Amino acid sequence: MYIPQQQLSNLQKLISPQKAILIYGPRRCGKTTLITEFLKGVDEKYLFVNGDDIYVREFLSSQSIEKLKSFVGDNKLLAIDEAQRIKGIGLNLKIILDHIPDLRVIASGSSSFDLCREAGEPLTGRKITLQLFPLAQLEIGRLETKAESAALLEDRLVFGSYPEIVLAKSHEHKTRLLKELIGSYLLKDILELDGIKNSDKILRLLQLIVFQIGREVSLSEIGRQLSLSKNTVDRYMELLERTFVIFRITGFSRNLRKEITKSHRFYFLDNGVRNALINNFNPLNFRDDTGMLWENYIVTERMKRREYTGIMANSYFWRTYEQHEIDLVEESGGMLHAYEIKWSGGKKGNSVAWLSAYPDSEYQIVSRENYLSFITQKDP
Repeated sequence: MYIPQQQLSNLQKLISPQKAILIYGPRRCGKTTLITEFLKGVDEKYLFVNGDDIYVREFLSSQSIEKLKSFVGDNKLLAIDEAQRIKGIGLNLKIILDHIPDLRVIASGSSSFDLCREAGEPLTGRKITLQLFPLAQLEIGRLETKAESAALLEDRLVFGSYPEIVLAKSHEHKTRLLKELIGSYLLKDILELDGIKNSDKILRLLQLIVFQIGREVSLSEIGRQLSLSKNTVDRYMELLERTFVIFRITGFSRNLRKEITKSHRFYFLDNGVRNALINNFNPLNFRDDTGMLWENYIVTERMKRREYTGIMANSYFWRTYEQHEIDLVEESGGMLHAYEIKWSGGKKGNSVAWLSAYPDSEYQIVSRENYLSFITQKDP
């Protein structure tokens, strides 16, 4: 069963001759599926190859105009999956685009670290980037009623939204798939980068971050717990971001001395991965981390929504030394929008402090009563 991906329509709109569309995203999130679905609607001759193939790597890393032209042949579209495996892919794609008129190119990669490094500078002015995530609620919701989405909310908070997880029929199957995803894909990608050998340190680092969702993370404190330097922890965190396991948001401030701005909060790209790291797939009524799961889910789904619908916004959290805080602050179009994320709804806890500091801003509580519109609807 195919769940229509929002980036499919974006890919169809953006692809054009003499341009490369670079698609980034974690393994198993649907990059190959996205390209395959796109190619179903192509009525011209195309070549679809995989960077894991040694024959493909030999030709597409050659930097030889003749070899590259021979490889592409008379195809009008070149699609490359796992492009980060090909040495010098950026320079070779530039040569291809410079010497084959009217060619359209798609390249996907499961590591933004490698693909950015290889393709970034050579393709300056020649590339458009699309980021792909595990399925967004705005995609899944097209196949569900609101009542069905509400009934499946707990499942999304516990098991996440990777495509094969969403389609799996039982909790036991979802659990097995998530454990396989962690062991065979995500951690493998991390350890392949930058010569990292301490897999136990990476795993322990992630397990520490699991319990700090919605809180400022001290890299120095984590370093002490893992017997690592702050710089090493910072480097590991960056690699975890570049392999699409976690992402960070920073503190917001305009000019108030009482605001905390130099720290970071980290979120997991997928709730299921977060729970698999601590082997906890218990229902919500048997957990003490429901608030963290809810905040991680909402912040992540909001990020997907912005990316997929083209909303340009900067994201922050806000906290003062007096312990007033806002979970998510978005800055867009010269306006500030503050959101408190509450599983149980309730009173506007920090609205007074926030609106006192930023009286021209907007404020909203995101709860189970209104979350679907918050993560699925495009702003007017």
